[in-house]
Amino acid sequence: MSIFAVEYVYGPEAEEARVEHRPAHRDWLNALADADVVLASGPYADGAGALLIFRAESQEAIQDLVAQDPMTLGGGVTGLKISGWNPVIGKLSGYLG
Repeated sequence: MSIFAVEYVYGPEAEEARVEHRPAHRDWLNALADADVVLASGPYADGAGALLIFRAESQEAIQDLVAQDPMTLGGGVTGLKISGWNPVIGKLSGYLG
């Protein structure tokens, strides 16, 4: 398993979609957290986006997963970046392997 950092960009033009899809988005994330796939997630303090930390076999698996997010499907995400991440210090470092 690898860890991936996913950055969502929230453009102002998609605010209405984010409000509409936020409850389903959070339900989706909570289910993935219960399955130990989402390690952490939350919006940036300035509201410009969010950071989501996932465990998965590959970047392709993360791309497929993010494509199923109700926020993505509903048009609330205006941009995203997926990066492999190697936490070496702290609580998340125990998830490598």
